Order: sequence, then structure tokens, then C-alpha cells
Amino acid sequence: MSTNQRPRLLLSAFLMNTPSHILGGQWRHPEAQQHRYNELGLWVDLARQLEDAKFDALFFADVVGLYGDHEGGWASLVEKGLQVPSNDPLVLASALAATTSQIGLALTSSVVQSDPFQMARQFSTLDHLSGGRVAWNIVTSVLENSHRNFGATGLAAHADRYDWAEEYVSAVYKLWEGSWADGAVLADKQTGRYADPALVNKIHHEGPRYSIEGPHLSSPSPQRTPFLFQAGSSPRGKAFAAAHAEATFLFAPNTDYVRKQATAIRAAEAAAGRSPGDAKIFAGLSFVVGSTEAEVKRKETEYDQYLDPHALIAHIGGGIGVDLGGLDLDTPLGDIETEGARGVLEAVIASVPGGKPTVGDLARSRAKAQQIAGTPEQIVDELERWQDAGINGVNIINQILPGSYTDFIEGVLPELRARGLAQSEYAPGTLREKVFGRTATLEANHPAAAYRGAFSKHSAAATQQAAPVG
Repeated sequence: MSTNQRPRLLLSAFLMNTPSHILGGQWRHPEAQQHRYNELGLWVDLARQLEDAKFDALFFADVVGLYGDHEGGWASLVEKGLQVPSNDPLVLASALAATTSQIGLALTSSVVQSDPFQMARQFSTLDHLSGGRVAWNIVTSVLENSHRNFGATGLAAHADRYDWAEEYVSAVYKLWEGSWADGAVLADKQTGRYADPALVNKIHHEGPRYSIEGPHLSSPSPQRTPFLFQAGSSPRGKAFAAAHAEATFLFAPNTDYVRKQATAIRAAEAAAGRSPGDAKIFAGLSFVVGSTEAEVKRKETEYDQYLDPHALIAHIGGGIGVDLGGLDLDTPLGDIETEGARGVLEAVIASVPGGKPTVGDLARSRAKAQQIAGTPEQIVDELERWQDAGINGVNIINQILPGSYTDFIEGVLPELRARGLAQSEYAPGTLREKVFGRTATLEANHPAAAYRGAFSKHSAAATQQAAPVG
């Protein structure tokens, strides 16, 4: 056990409103409840359980299309429930905002799926209704079917997707930060002035993809710009995260990989004009918790019984844009060129000695390389190693709902708190204030801050006709 004083670990629950999220096949476990994903009660009960445990956030993943073909088509995706069917997390989060009061609500929304004007209004509304607890997980969508569902003929090239994302975030920053100045809302019943026309502006965004006049129809929410997550792990993805994200999420196979990625992210932060640590680093990890090593082994064997390696392979293969269906698990992957999730493939290669993974290594990496099994003391010892490698938080992957989180809360959380690695109470304020202990809005060194006060020449007052003389 470490005796050194350490910063606490941020804790989020990695969720998706679907029967089969990361660890394929586990929905079949007798105690698993994720087959009830359509029932609001499942999510309300889980959110309250996690809030009582003082988790920082519920982190909802999402896709807006099918994973790529597996075994020549998409029938096996439907059969396995591989993130199809799935529901819109924004709608679910609206209900959870009303039934919780402190925990953050992190929502994935792709640049593919919604116009920046619409997305900015939705997130501002939810940030208002939740009291400033909303986070946006910015994704570019690696699934070709996602792009086809929104009018494209295929998957945009990797570099083009990040160019697209750069314009998208610029547009929503203008709406969130530049459209309404501080003090614009007056709500003065005596004078009848609800807002000051001199402090509400159109943004007149013109770019390669979007033309947005404005103004933003929502007044400034508690955070203005939601807390920002980004999960890109390719070099371009890391550069984007370093410039924009307040938290970045890694699928990390080991601590050596984390250390390498953390070093690269910190260097990229400096290059982007931000301070080291402005982007918190989360690792996606699952846990098998037992009071004895014998109990740990029994639980691990039980989970393995329900794990479906072919679902894991279909998931990863779809993400990198390669049909791996029908291949023997010992088939070498070879040199894969893909426009899909390049960082995922890099992580798998890094997890295999010699860097020559097989198809089976894909499944083992997702199921085991990111799994910590042990007693609470052993798990927290291991988490300290991951913290030393550079992580600031853990995005906890579940085998079963709600049992995986119940095991963590009852087993691991007391040991984390005993070592000062988990909070016992929430700090006051918005999600950003709770995480960073500073202002509710973005820091001045964030790119979004450049749009504050940038559009005053386009204010409503500038269009006002002078009153006629005489």
C-alpha cells in the first residue's frame, strides 16, 4: 500500500443505452440487467447509486450507425445486439438530470449527426436544466454506416474528419461563448427589459461545411460551453484533444502505453498553448472484485463463460473498418491500413509482445488487457501504478449492470477513500468546478475563449432604428 499523498482519481461509469456495449456477450449473464436498457427505472436507479457513491460522472457512449460488416454482412451485429438496438443518450440524460442533483452527465454527440446550431441549443438547454452538469464527448464517427445515415456516400478520410471537427467546435464555441455577453439577461419586470440588445449578437459563421447566422437562442447556461471530453487516440486525435478537451479517454492496454500517451498529450497541450494537466486523462478499465483471491478467480471464470470473443472482434473490426469475421483466432492481422479508429489498432499492437497481433489478440486485449482482477487492496495498488503512469481518472467498463458498479462501490471504493484516492463528498458548483476547483466557465487559454466579445458589432442594438425626430 502506498503511503504517499496522491491526488484523487476521477471516477466515471462507462455506459451506453444498449444491451451490449464493450464486453460482448455479458448481457446473457443471469444477474445482468442491461437487457432492460429501454426501461427508465434501470438508469434512474443506477444513476442514484453512482451519485450516492460520489462518482464524478455517468459517461454515455453512442453510435449513430452500424459497426462495419462482420462475416460478410451485418446480420451477426443484430444477432449479438452489438450496439444495435441503441437509444439516444441525450433524451435519457434529460430524465436523469431531473432525478439526480450532483453527478455529471457526459454525452457523446458526433459531428456527423447534428447541425452545430441544433446541437449547441440542446446542450445549453440540458446544462440549464441540470444546473451545469453536462459534458460533451466530441467524436467524429469512425463508422461508415454513420456517415451514410446522414447523407454521405462513405466514410470521410481520417484527416478530413478532424478538419470537420475543427470547424464544428469553432461554430459551437461562437454560439456558446460569443453570442450572449455576460450581463445580457436582465429579466427586469419593472422596466420590461428581459435582455439587453447591445449584449446579444449574431455570429455569422461561414465555413467549408456550415453557414450559421445566429444568435444562439439559449441564454448562457451555467457552464456556457459544456465540460469537454474527447476520445481520439491517433496522433491527430491527441492533438485535437490537447487543444480542446478537458478530459481525454484512452483504451489503454498497459501502463507503458499510458505513460507514452500521457507524455504525448502533455507535449501537445504545451504546443496548443494550454497548461499541462488542462486535459485530464481517463483510462477505460474493467474490474473483477473479490474479498479473497479464490473469489476473484471464481468470478473471473464466471464472466469468461459469458464473454463472446466474436462479438469483441466484430466490435473492434467494425471500428477499424475491417471485416474480421470467419477468420481463425490465430490469423495474423498483418499490416492494416484503415481510415477507422487508428488509435484502437495502435493500442492493440502495443499490448502484444513483438507487436504482431492475431485476430484473437484483439479479443484478449479488449477483455483482459484493460481488466484488473483482485482484492480491493490489490486493485488499488494496481490503480496507483496506473496513476503513476499518467492517468487522472478511470472510466469504469461494466460486465453487468448494475452488479459491476455495486462490486466496485462496495469493495474498491472504501479502499480508495482510505488512501485519499476518492472523494467522499461533492464539491459545490458545476461539473467543471467540481473537477477542477476553478471557475464554471472555460479558462482564458482555451480556444473557445477567443470568441468572447468577438461579435459585438453584430449585436441586436446595432440594427435598431433611431427614433424619428419631431
